[in-house]
Amino acid sequence: MVRATVLLLAVMPFTVLRAQTAADSNAIRQAALDYIEGYYEGDGARMERALHPELAKRIVRTNDQGHSQLQQMSAMSLVLGTRAGGGKDTPVADRRKDVTIFDIYQNAASAKIYASGWVDYLHLAKWNGRWVIVNVLWELHPRPQ
Repeated sequence: MVRATVLLLAVMPFTVLRAQTAADSNAIRQAALDYIEGYYEGDGARMERALHPELAKRIVRTNDQGHSQLQQMSAMSLVLGTRAGGGKDTPVADRRKDVTIFDIYQNAASAKIYASGWVDYLHLAKWNGRWVIVNVLWELHPRPQ
């Protein structure tokens, strides 16, 4: 047993291994909630706190000819849109904000927000000691027929 432990330690790379912590999970969830609740409340400061300044939020749209197009929003456009009212018109009863954390590895994480009219897939990074959203790929819920 001792020999196996010594062997394992000898072959491990000399890097700092950092496990997922409850504090990281809570901070990731809070960043996701600052983003979606900030949007619903029209709270631009809360939205801005959740985002890395170089965030890209993207959606794939298909035009009338069947060709895919990538539409993008920046962090600043999200903050300004939120300050202008964002999702304040969304009835409180319809403000879905279900957060699922898929994975955390060192300073990177992925999560999902199931919102009222869409789903956001988030990439987050621990940036200067804080978890912030750096990428969002989103999709609208299908329209009722």
